[in-house]
Formats: sequence, structure tokens, C-alpha cells
Amino acid sequence: MRYLEEFQDPALARRLLDEIHATVTRPWALMEVCGGQTHSIIRHGIDQLLPAEVELIHGPGCPVCVTPLEVIDKALAIASRPDVVFCSFGDMLRVPGTGRDLFRVKSAGGDVRVVYSPLDALEIARRTPEKQVVFFGIGFETTAPANAMAVHQARRLGVRNFSLLVSHVRVPPAIEAIMRSPRCRVQGFLAAGHVCSVMGVGEYPELAERFRVPIVATGFEPLDILEGVRRTVRQLERGEHRVENAYPRAVRDEGNTAALRMLAEVFEVTDRAWRGIGTIPGSGWRLSDAYREFDAEHRFAVTDVQTREPAACRSGEVLQGLLKPYECEAFGTACTPRTPLGATMVSSEGACAAYYLYRRLAHGPAAATGKEATSVG
Repeated sequence: MRYLEEFQDPALARRLLDEIHATVTRPWALMEVCGGQTHSIIRHGIDQLLPAEVELIHGPGCPVCVTPLEVIDKALAIASRPDVVFCSFGDMLRVPGTGRDLFRVKSAGGDVRVVYSPLDALEIARRTPEKQVVFFGIGFETTAPANAMAVHQARRLGVRNFSLLVSHVRVPPAIEAIMRSPRCRVQGFLAAGHVCSVMGVGEYPELAERFRVPIVATGFEPLDILEGVRRTVRQLERGEHRVENAYPRAVRDEGNTAALRMLAEVFEVTDRAWRGIGTIPGSGWRLSDAYREFDAEHRFAVTDVQTREPAACRSGEVLQGLLKPYECEAFGTACTPRTPLGATMVSSEGACAAYYLYRRLAHGPAAATGKEATSVG
């Protein structure tokens, strides 16, 4: 805890803020890619402490939020089968599909279980050979190695009643899609430190050069984020567009080589649909041919899924950084954590959930309580 407190020091935060204020001379729009960073920004009021010229735009960095509705509905169909034990992290259980969620499947008699690791699901499969055990494998590059390891272990141990429902997505193609959008206002990126801790930063220099945007890998504590903002603003003011690592305690340029080898063995790159955004070429992973027998979509052949998004939900625009949550007409009224219309209100990393939790119900400093707005100042 003391180690984390070092990255929440108010005096150091004020020094970083003073330097950012002294550096900025014109408006800049920066996107933090990760939903965990979004929650930290809103919780600590970082966006309200920055100069008015620096705008933080929330990106599509919530893995629960971008899992496409079609995959959610396939999960609901598989979980409803009497021969299936469906395992998932807890934050997926309340994500709305078309008309229901995994909690409702569970209440109707489905064997839906919360686990803390895909290896927990694999152990359930070993102990329950009469059932098909499916783990809901979602997330960015951060969670993919553990899911790959679970499948690798299943094959090595001969556990044939285990499979993954895969919906893994990759950050660099998403950055490219954002920059190609005609509505894009982003001029610099705060890259997700936990993703970079796995993948390294090797895919970012080409993007920074092609789109002429600085990309700074940073962490999740207040000082991490402020340092990322400081470096990004400094580059923008100088007309630079480089990749920087502002999170060296966790990120190496080459990434985690053991994790990368496991990913290369088990997964292959594929096009992937993002909820509220659409299909982004090369933005996801699927199980490779060598591991296709462990693919739940292939094993259960769910093909008759009819999806329907709530008309009032504008989470897609929130995920693309085109809309702040409070600008959605349903936010805080028809859409709340108890009655969510979209995943961004459900997930612990969703922007709508962060704005609701910390009472950002309108624009401006008055939107937050004094405690949150000054917690690092």
C-alpha cells in the first residue's frame, strides 16, 4: 500500500500540474485508452485539475464494454444448455444481451459460475467430466495470455470437456480505427500500461509516425496519469510525435516474451467486431487451428442468434470518445447501474459507470463533489 501511495502524493501531483499549466499554450485533445485510467481520472478529478486547454477523451478501453452483443447472446445461449457449466468473471454477468443477461440465465436454472481465473474453470472441467465447461474469454492483450495458457493446459492434460468462448481484442488496430474516423479529434494517446506490459511498445511507433500523434504508455495512479499527460503535452507543444514509456516499473519495450510466445502458439489474429463501434480489421484474436477443438463457438455451433441493441443507448459514441456519458439522454434516468442499457454502465471500467459513481451528472466543476475534484491537489 505504501508503494501505491507514493504515486498518489498530492505535493508531487501539484508539481506535475504546475508544469503542465506552464507548458500548454493551445488546446489539445488526448485520449486515455484504458477504462481503468478513465475511472482513476474521474475518481480523482484529474480532468478538472488540468488546464482548460487540455481535454481528456475517454477511449474504448473497457473490454467488457466492447464485447459485441452477438457474442453476449451466444454466451447466453450456451449458458442456457443443461449440459454446460458456464464460467465467467463477475463483471460479465450483468452485461445486457438481447433481453436478458447471465444473471437471468442463472436464475432460470443455468449453471453459471463466477471464477477468478480461467484455470479455475479448467479445474472445474477436470472435476466434472460429465459436463461441458465453458470459460468466457474476453479482454484486451492483458487477459489473453492466461486464457491461452488455460487452453494449452487443457490440451496437455487431455481435458476435452473444456472450451473458450473467445472475444479478445487488440489495442493498436483500435487506435488506427479511431484516427481514421472523420469525426476524430484525438491529438495524442495515453496507452494502457498493463497492455504494454504484455505486448511491449513495438506496434506503436508506426502508428505514431503515420498519424503524427504522440503515444505515451502510462499507468493508473494519479501521478502515472499526470506524468503521461505532461509528456504528451510536451511533445505536442514541440511538434513531436514519438512513443514514450512513462511506466517503466511495469513496461519493457519488448514486453513479456513468455506471454508473447504463448499467444503466438494458441491464438491467431482475426477481424473482430466491437460493440457500438463495428468490425475493425485485425483487431482481435481467435483460437488457432491447432486449438480449434477448444473453441466454444465451433463446439456448440450457435448460429440462430438475433441481436437487438436498445435504441436509447448511445454507448457506442461514448466508446469512440464522441460523447461524454452525461450527454446521453438516458444516462442516470432510464440507464443506471440497476437498470443498465449498455455495458458502459455495467462494467467496473465503463465510462458511464464512472460518471454515475462519482456523480458526474453534468458538465463542469460543479458536476463532482469537492472531495473527488481535489483529491490529488
